Amino acid sequence: VQLRESGGALVQDGGSLNLSCVATGGTFSHYVMGWFRLAPGLEREFVGAISQSGRVTHYADSLKGRFTLSRDNADNTVYLRMKRLEPEDTAMYYCAATQTIADVIITDPDRYDYWGQGTHVAVFS
Repeated sequence: VQLRESGGALVQDGGSLNLSCVATGGTFSHYVMGWFRLAPGLEREFVGAISQSGRVTHYADSLKGRFTLSRDNADNTVYLRMKRLEPEDTAMYYCAATQTIADVIITDPDRYDYWGQGTHVAVFS
């Protein structure tokens, strides 16, 4: 499975941004998809995850209400919609995938088998 993120950009404080992650190879609907971010000087941070079907989502507590995950299994794409962006959201954003046998979400990055190259989000005030 190969993952490619897109949509990262420079955006003003309070703005919105939509990230996409397209998967090729494998059966997309068998994978739980996660988003993580890495900012300079900080550890990798869980952003959110969405189950195989898309019916179950989970977000980092600090991001609830601002970030929304969705997926289109017909297009092998997962979306991360971000609103009310803050300078603290500046980071490289990565999507990740791992196959599951149930409609669950995974928050532990070590349990993900496939990672994209990342897309950069920069928020300025």
